[in-house]
Amino acid sequence: MLPILALVMQAVQGSAGLWSHLVSTILPVALLDTLILLSGVGLITAVLGTTTAWLVTAYAFPGRRVLEWALLLPLAVPTYIIAYAYLDILHPVGPVQGAIRWLLGYSSPREFRLPDVRSMTGCILLLGFVLYPYVYIPTRAMFLTQSASLVEAARTLGISRRAVFWHVALPLARPAVAVGVSLALMETLNDIGASEFLGVRTLTVSIYTTWITRSDLPGASQIALSLLLVVVTLVAFEKWARGKQRYSTGAQRNRAFEPRQVSAGLGLVLFITVLLPIVVGFAAPATYLAVEAWKRLEFAGLSARFLGEAFNTIVLATFATILTVLAGLLVSYASRLRPGTTSSWLQRLSTLGYAAPGTVIAIGVLIVSATADRFIDRTAHAWFGVSTGLLFIGSGAALLYAYTVRFLAISAGGIDAGLARIPISFDHASRVLGQSAAGTFRYVHLPLSKAAITAAGLLVFVDCVKELPATLLLRPLNVETFATRLYGEAARGTYEEASIAALSIVAIGILPVIMLSRMGRNGLRP
Repeated sequence: MLPILALVMQAVQGSAGLWSHLVSTILPVALLDTLILLSGVGLITAVLGTTTAWLVTAYAFPGRRVLEWALLLPLAVPTYIIAYAYLDILHPVGPVQGAIRWLLGYSSPREFRLPDVRSMTGCILLLGFVLYPYVYIPTRAMFLTQSASLVEAARTLGISRRAVFWHVALPLARPAVAVGVSLALMETLNDIGASEFLGVRTLTVSIYTTWITRSDLPGASQIALSLLLVVVTLVAFEKWARGKQRYSTGAQRNRAFEPRQVSAGLGLVLFITVLLPIVVGFAAPATYLAVEAWKRLEFAGLSARFLGEAFNTIVLATFATILTVLAGLLVSYASRLRPGTTSSWLQRLSTLGYAAPGTVIAIGVLIVSATADRFIDRTAHAWFGVSTGLLFIGSGAALLYAYTVRFLAISAGGIDAGLARIPISFDHASRVLGQSAAGTFRYVHLPLSKAAITAAGLLVFVDCVKELPATLLLRPLNVETFATRLYGEAARGTYEEASIAALSIVAIGILPVIMLSRMGRNGLRP
């Protein structure tokens, strides 16, 4: 909670004149662009995620098994890498527009060119095609667990098979769609690279420019609070969208929903339809990055800075993962030892950082770390006559703190799910046999929840590698990671220099996709 409280205090200290200036000049444009972007991305992710989940669940066609896990691949590509790749792919002198002009008989961009991808429309489309898996995963799980008897009952009541989707499957999956869309919109709010590259001035971009370009921390804090208000509104919308729906099942195990066999022609149409978001969201940018990286290696070899950036990226992500997993273990195990309303609320508050964008967390962590640095420096100077300088900010500890606050929800959620599978009777038996709470954790809970802890750690590690806003704002001087290198090169327009770093991030991002796909279809069935 410290970064959020510090952010509020910093914003309150800002002058009244500053707030009136922000309200009249920056906030209207930034808030309008943010709302338009959220509306567009929410619509596209809902349509793509729900449609693809239904098609691969309800119909059996050639290639469906491959598409089931391939639809997860866009999760491996951060939004800023998608923007970085498509800025070059769809450039007026790029490969796509060049091929179209060649087919149509034009010789130069002056004669024919597509609309510029640097626009609100381009940003909405690209973010939608990257973030739809957040809707696809829970919605497909919901479709797979729906009972076949519901569909059969609807058919006997005269509803066509196509109408079953609208009248039975979709209403039952509405909570999953709402959760997925809210997660996609959270990622949209956290984005800074894609929006800035594509010329969309969101609240997140305004926070960054107000802080870095104008050196106005109180103003950035006030914009950050406005962004937090949008986040709270999103969470409230997700709760409202789910409503008070509850589910009940019979005592007997339900028959799972079986896909319908289709003709070869319809199967080809379905295959191409489902393949489209995979191509746009993963295959095209990944192929572009691979080609550009190969060109860079052939022309100038591996950059001398690559190993240093790889080292910084891996070391920072590793230490942050260890801290975050330990904190997640503490939160989850404390809730198990002392269940109740108080511990439940404390657990929610400890994981609040995941709902806040990285720029908001970064500002709060900066204020807390700077305050601690000043206190330690003054104390050391008064007692020992030495200056400690920027102990937390200069060493990277502030960045690790921001990673931990940001991704504690992933660690605590995954570990809590693993502990929930262990019967409470195991705890009672262990305590009766003389073990303390710590001994019970060491000899009972830890061995039985190793898989959940490992999975949570992997997800946290990958998210730390991909995180751009917090890394960009809190990294120590002269420390570059893959994410910050890519951002800097893309901002300068030197795309070929950053292709290897971008490809490395995508390769690391594939790890959780592999883990999710290994769960497979059977893991999602009742």
